[in-house]
Amino acid sequence: MKKILILSANPTNTSQLRLDKEVREIQAGLERAKNRDQFEIISRWAVRPQDLRRAFLDHEPQIVHFAGHGAGDEGLVLENDAGEWQLVSTEALANLFELCKEKIECVLLNACYSEVQAEAIYQHIDYVMGMNQKIGDVAAIEFAIGFYDALGANRSYQDAYKFGCNAIDLKSIPESSTPILKSRNNQGVATLTTPAITLENPEGQVPLESAFYIKRSPVETDCYEQVLRDGALIRIKAPRQMGKSSLMSRVLNYGNKQGYKSAYLDFQSVDAEFLSSLDMFLQWFCASVSDSLGLPEKLDDFWKGVLGSKNKCTNYFQRYLLKEIDKPIVLGLDEVDEIFKHPIIATDFFGLLRAWHERAKNDPDWQKLKLVIVHSKEVYIPLNINQSPFNVGLPVELPELNQQQVQDLVQRHGLSWSNSQVQQLIMLVGGHPYLVRMALYQIARNRTTLDKLEQIAPTEAGPYNDHLRRHLLNLQEDEQLLTALKQVVTADEAVDVGTTAAFKLRSMGLVKFQGNKIMPLCNLYRKYFGDRLGWSKSS
Repeated sequence: MKKILILSANPTNTSQLRLDKEVREIQAGLERAKNRDQFEIISRWAVRPQDLRRAFLDHEPQIVHFAGHGAGDEGLVLENDAGEWQLVSTEALANLFELCKEKIECVLLNACYSEVQAEAIYQHIDYVMGMNQKIGDVAAIEFAIGFYDALGANRSYQDAYKFGCNAIDLKSIPESSTPILKSRNNQGVATLTTPAITLENPEGQVPLESAFYIKRSPVETDCYEQVLRDGALIRIKAPRQMGKSSLMSRVLNYGNKQGYKSAYLDFQSVDAEFLSSLDMFLQWFCASVSDSLGLPEKLDDFWKGVLGSKNKCTNYFQRYLLKEIDKPIVLGLDEVDEIFKHPIIATDFFGLLRAWHERAKNDPDWQKLKLVIVHSKEVYIPLNINQSPFNVGLPVELPELNQQQVQDLVQRHGLSWSNSQVQQLIMLVGGHPYLVRMALYQIARNRTTLDKLEQIAPTEAGPYNDHLRRHLLNLQEDEQLLTALKQVVTADEAVDVGTTAAFKLRSMGLVKFQGNKIMPLCNLYRKYFGDRLGWSKSS
């Protein structure tokens, strides 16, 4: 008989988790299992540090399951005598498991950011599971149910892990790549198990079911929570190819799973004829939203009389779209930068969106409309602070991938790299998602090696030639930006080029801030623009 020791901690000063449901579902699953007589469940609640030691010594479990909060590098969150949180360090946990390694076969850390502890405990225990980022309460519970259902059916720990990941997928929760398993094969060779994947060419949006979408916690969770609110407004900003549209598609998909309707508009698809006047543009806007929602266009019913275009557009939404659909609508507006090029239209259109957002505070009809706005550039058009949608709602600025996230992508591409190799890639392309994925895709397909990529990447013969050439053409249209970039790529340290130029270069994704100064995002940009434009540090 295998003893499963379930340890849970949810201190009073932390967000509340459904730990009771998790334990109940595990027990229910094992009670109905055909091999239920092979398992004994022992539960300990409100666990303090001393309770860990005593539970290990008293029960000598084969499987240890922790349910609660993780704090990444800082450790796991347990409770103190007052019921408030107390951190237990990774090193202390690993040492405890080392003392008990003769009995323990498997450890499941069902807590956010617990991969750090899993890695440390794995030095002593053969099978350890942790979470490589934040995991939602529902996903954590589904993983546990799938894992123990498989154990109850006499499947191996590796198979049980895969059943746990699949359980998350079956619930259509986009978190199945969050649990990781560190295990050893029969020869004692260490392996890292993640769900099977097929390589994808990194272009455009990352598909919803892709194994190569990397969450940048807490971004996704914040967006999912915000879109549930009445009259929600989410503003996603980042340079091109940083994952803005991929994030928006996941927010729309999350809304669909809540029973909402969603509509998507890409402003790059607006024909020039509709940008000649506000009236034409708002007619295109209303017709496009209707089409995306699968509704017939009824402009003739609303676009008449002496009312102005903004009033007609508002009436179209309130009296038609919001009345016709009896559920919330999530409206995704992608690449709204295109409208910035037409200041007169932009001022009125964005003022209209802000007005709708304000009406949602008290009007039940407008509370049904939830807006997701995506843009790359800084907003330089003159918008009144009380008429701008860019200073309300939830602001989301997508960061670069950090080292742990890049390492995660390396593993998802089936590559076994050292920390120094990961650092070499980050020095070359930074944490830019597209640049990282393109490098790993080329290497995983054996088209190049990391060392060869470093040599050819900043040239026209490299895999980034289209990406780099597009930036070059945009820069050559603005002499001031060219001058500013020359300062940046020829300097040995971050430089001050002025606020406007700095933010424009950041909007293009070419630089990163260090305080109020900027430096190249990565060596790829430093070398390409330095070589291509004939700049050198001595020039």
